[in-house]
Amino acid sequence: MTDHLSNWYVRLSRRRFWKGELTTDKRGAYETLNECLTTVAQLMAPIAPFFAEWLYRNLSGGQGPESVHLTLLAAADATRIDRALEERMELAQRISSLAHSLRKKSVLKVRQPLQRILVPVLNDTTKEQVGLVEDLICAEINVKHIEFLTDESGVLVKSVKPNFKRLGQQYGPRLKAVGARIQAMTAAEISRLEKEGSLAVEVNGEPITLAPDDVEIRTDDLPGWLVATDGPLTVALDVTLTNELRQEGLARELVNRLQNLRKDSGLEVQDRIRVTLADQEPALTAAVAAFGDYIRTETQALALDFAPAVTGGSVLEFDDFAVPVRLEVATS
Repeated sequence: MTDHLSNWYVRLSRRRFWKGELTTDKRGAYETLNECLTTVAQLMAPIAPFFAEWLYRNLSGGQGPESVHLTLLAAADATRIDRALEERMELAQRISSLAHSLRKKSVLKVRQPLQRILVPVLNDTTKEQVGLVEDLICAEINVKHIEFLTDESGVLVKSVKPNFKRLGQQYGPRLKAVGARIQAMTAAEISRLEKEGSLAVEVNGEPITLAPDDVEIRTDDLPGWLVATDGPLTVALDVTLTNELRQEGLARELVNRLQNLRKDSGLEVQDRIRVTLADQEPALTAAVAAFGDYIRTETQALALDFAPAVTGGSVLEFDDFAVPVRLEVATS
């Protein structure tokens, strides 16, 4: 529960919290977080009374009961539970987790944008659910878009391996024959097992029914792609980097370093700045030329310039770069 709140909701709602005007969406983001943290304070009150009291008083702002220990837990209300939303969010988290594991495998930083991921779908319901949270997934794993595949597309090649530990308990001396039959499964049979949750086959003339837990289904990597599977869910990540994607990745790294420099310099969030970079890295110069508006917006920079030499500032180090930079508060 705490992981869903802190590592999912709060992190993905940052832009909602940081909006300038108090819009309905911003108010909703804060009210949802307030309700969650107030409930956390109530739940922890018996075992951490002082911290719970501190948290509650900061959240309540003097409204309502004087102490968290004088509040009553809200009655459970099943009508507030949105099962379809929970299923969509679980799918978004699983897809994101698979994509992050593939990034780690290929040593691709999250700040490096990628073009797309492929998500094979077994039915229209799954496609609709993923489609409703597509923007969230793309933002979380930093890809441009999601493409959906059906099993009939033939793009992904799947293989199957017997789960001998489970099969041995069930079939004993017939294990070898059952394992051989599983390894001989066709693509259509693998697809049917994934879609229907069971598969009736014959082993030495005797019928048996295979379940998804009886096998391990794998998806082979494609040229230029990495593939990961979690049960019936498969994700293929396009790891091909174009020149434009590389430039955007550099721009995002620059934004991160400038934001850290703002923080280390003690600047307030609303402070506007002027940035001067040493013109010594052609790749970085090209990235700034292509994504200068994005960099200025994210860093609150009124000016982002290059100079032959920069003194009296800091050095930004990222990737293979060590770029002198001077950051100044903009007076106008």
